[in-house]
Amino acid sequence: MTDLNRPARLNRTVLALLGLLLLAAGGFAVATHFGRLRVLDPAATLVPGTAAPPTWVWYVTAAVAVLLGLLALRWILAQLTRRPPTRTWRFDTDPDRGRTELAADTAVAPFTEELRAHPGVHQARATLAGAREAPTLALVITLAQDGDPQEVREHLAAEALPRLQQALDLEALPVSVEFRFAAATGRSLR
Repeated sequence: MTDLNRPARLNRTVLALLGLLLLAAGGFAVATHFGRLRVLDPAATLVPGTAAPPTWVWYVTAAVAVLLGLLALRWILAQLTRRPPTRTWRFDTDPDRGRTELAADTAVAPFTEELRAHPGVHQARATLAGAREAPTLALVITLAQDGDPQEVREHLAAEALPRLQQALDLEALPVSVEFRFAAATGRSLR
């Protein structure tokens, strides 16, 4: 099955690389401070002279800052695109007699309504992605504070998913399920 959560994979990779870089920089600073590395002279000044740097240094610094800002913005936007792309399925049994098209969002609408009606479920979102020959279903189920994930999982396995597979005429439907809990109701700050 393909990775339905590309931003999470990207996050893990970027954070692991950033962590390794920070560990290396910290180890270098500690080793230099305690004299284990004799790369820098402790009596030397940090930068030579007190004159302002050339003008081009400020432009390069600004360009790097803008680039880092744009990369950070791209990373934030990647967090919002958690939904895999959906497609329109075509059922062509006899092209001369016409064809039937079914939007993936339309196909899972009754399924999500059934999940929302289940006790303990606060909200449910389903995304049917991929072609009809290799579909995947990504579920995000938000439970009420007293909701039981095991009970919802059993309902999915025993009733809801088999009914969806039958409605879509599929042999198998790989599913990824993410459970969340709704925030406790209380005073809201505005």
